Amino acid sequence: MDVSQKIARCYDTHALALYAHALVMTSDPADAEEVLQTVFTRLIRKPNALQSARDEKAVLMKWVHDAAVDLIRSNARRRDRNETWQANTVSPFAKTEDPDKDDYAKAAWEALNQLPEAQRSVVHLRLWEGYTFETIASTLNISINTAGSRFRYGIDKMRERLRPLYKELKDYHGCL
Repeated sequence: MDVSQKIARCYDTHALALYAHALVMTSDPADAEEVLQTVFTRLIRKPNALQSARDEKAVLMKWVHDAAVDLIRSNARRRDRNETWQANTVSPFAKTEDPDKDDYAKAAWEALNQLPEAQRSVVHLRLWEGYTFETIASTLNISINTAGSRFRYGIDKMRERLRPLYKELKDYHGCL
């Protein structure tokens, strides 16, 4: 029996039990699948790792346990980093003392999110990150001309969507 046949036999024999154990540990089907993939990737990289094992399934269960613990820790660190980042980052659309500015910011966010992804990325990188078109082009792997035209089309669409609110606020306040 060659290595691929051994791995296929191992998968056919143990995958369901390994997945169930991973699911119990992670409580998430996608995470359990990731754990299972990690275990079988390890086996593919070291196909002889089970050769001297007295209980193949027990070794694989240990690998599932270790991979699940690593994934849970990784997810917790990622969640902590995101929470810290969100707590320490001022959103360009964060609430202010002025409800009109809040309404305009919300409308700007909605207008940005209604853009096609390609335009949305360029507009965000240009306006909120301050990137040059050259940097945007390099980052998104597009030409400078494409970055410029996506920005122009995106801004035009946002202006069109925001114009009624801008006019309303301008009329109400006399100026903006």
